[in-house]
Amino acid sequence: MPTTRRSLTHKFQIAGHEGYLTIGLFEDDQPGEVFIKMSKEGSTLSGLIQGFCRAFSLALQYGLSIEDAVDRFRGMRFDPMGPTNNPEIPEASSILDYVARYLEFHYCERPRTRS
Repeated sequence: MPTTRRSLTHKFQIAGHEGYLTIGLFEDDQPGEVFIKMSKEGSTLSGLIQGFCRAFSLALQYGLSIEDAVDRFRGMRFDPMGPTNNPEIPEASSILDYVARYLEFHYCERPRTRS
């Protein structure tokens, strides 16, 4: 990743749980890193989410396509799950499902067939 880079931060809610997704972009405006910060979550969940972010980011930086990365995490089910505040993604089955679907909606070129 470049030392100085553009990024996008997206605020979201899943079943009343508020979070922030920050996406660091390569020079071609494709995702190269992700960070997730959840409000009011315990240290175990926060630690697991940060581990996911590191692994996901490294996979993108070492050449895994965003489409393949999204395919691995879309549809994962665990709490919090439920309605979101995003009309593009009205329901999410987990934080990782939401992030994968957000990335898919905004950065993937090929249409998805899996729900």
